[in-house]
Amino acid sequence: MLDARLKRLIDPPVTRIGKMIASHGVTPNQITSLGLLIGSGAAAAIAFELYWLGLTLMVLSRLMDGLDGAVARAGHKTDLGGYLDIVFDFIFYGLIPLAFAIARPENALPAAVLLMVFYANGASFLAFAIMAEKRKLSTESHGSKSLYFTGGLAEAGETYAVFALFCLFPDWFGWFAYAFAAITAITTVSRILLARELFGDKPSVADEASQER
Repeated sequence: MLDARLKRLIDPPVTRIGKMIASHGVTPNQITSLGLLIGSGAAAAIAFELYWLGLTLMVLSRLMDGLDGAVARAGHKTDLGGYLDIVFDFIFYGLIPLAFAIARPENALPAAVLLMVFYANGASFLAFAIMAEKRKLSTESHGSKSLYFTGGLAEAGETYAVFALFCLFPDWFGWFAYAFAAITAITTVSRILLARELFGDKPSVADEASQER
């Protein structure tokens, strides 16, 4: 929900920094990999209840997540880069709730609920992107992306904000986790309804091709 609005604010300075980094021969995939490494460090800090360190590393990790696209635009995009960006993002999204579950046993159930909803939301996102690609659909509502991006109540910006709340108020982790799980579930359902509207009454692309022959 916030991503498109935030993008308009942060894109100009991030683009300038990306061009500068690209001019020194740094590749987008190196930035993406560094982002996951720092994000893994954030999860490790949280697991040891070093919440402020975890929050700082999370911010640095997400900065890398923004810069890799800017560096790619300054040079050239690759399918591998788009693939790594998506996969590493999902790994990061799983690491942080897991770290809170490791930190305190009472966090295990809300973390498990949140991870399950993340799993369902990720599946709905990726499956929609596959079907959109088959039908040659495109959108730039979230900028130029390697996959078709469908928005919702729970996007990257909201997820980072909630992760920050986890670190700032670790005693309230369970309440925040359950609330965000509910919001993410709404996003999943809305995406399924959108898929039903766009794809429901249409034959598959393979069937259309066979009929043409």
